[in-house]
Amino acid sequence: MTDERPGSLRPGGRTARVREAVLRAGGDLLAERGFAHLDLTEVAARAGVGKTTVYRRWRTPAGLVADILTEMAETSLPHADTGTLLGDLLANATLVAETLTHPRQGPLFKSLIAAATCDEEAARALHHFYDTRLTEWTPCVERAKSRAEIPPETNPRTLLKAVSAPLYYNLLTTGDPITPQSATTAAHSAHQAALLGLYT
Repeated sequence: MTDERPGSLRPGGRTARVREAVLRAGGDLLAERGFAHLDLTEVAARAGVGKTTVYRRWRTPAGLVADILTEMAETSLPHADTGTLLGDLLANATLVAETLTHPRQGPLFKSLIAAATCDEEAARALHHFYDTRLTEWTPCVERAKSRAEIPPETNPRTLLKAVSAPLYYNLLTTGDPITPQSATTAAHSAHQAALLGLYT
């Protein structure tokens, strides 16, 4: 059965180049102006693509947001393998912090999360993105369990969410700076809690 969600086709050639250009333009506009001001006609103009093509394929701004998140999930960076759980958690926290403080990616994530709060399709895509990231980093925790660093009953996803949660809280709620020290503190706090068996 063919998946008919906006942007769900994955052909090569010109169609792939059009999709890449539209996703880049859409991401840039989201980062610059936010979801409330995302206009598909403007996306098409910036991408150098006919607006009919954009409206036919993505239909709505939320449809474009969903495809941006799908692309991000499919191209996200692999997990670390430093040899210790703390090292892996520090790498994870550093990656999250660098992403959220990036001049483009930080505002983009804010806009993507905003879209997910008011559209079911965007929400499903956001959940899929984070599910993909948690699945990608789960082996770090499994290796730590095999090395007897942490209790064997430790829930990998709960531990990994504890690393990034304080950083997203700063981004979305308090507005406090996200610094290298913020990432270090988040990783060490989650690591200590894991050692104590709080994520079993």
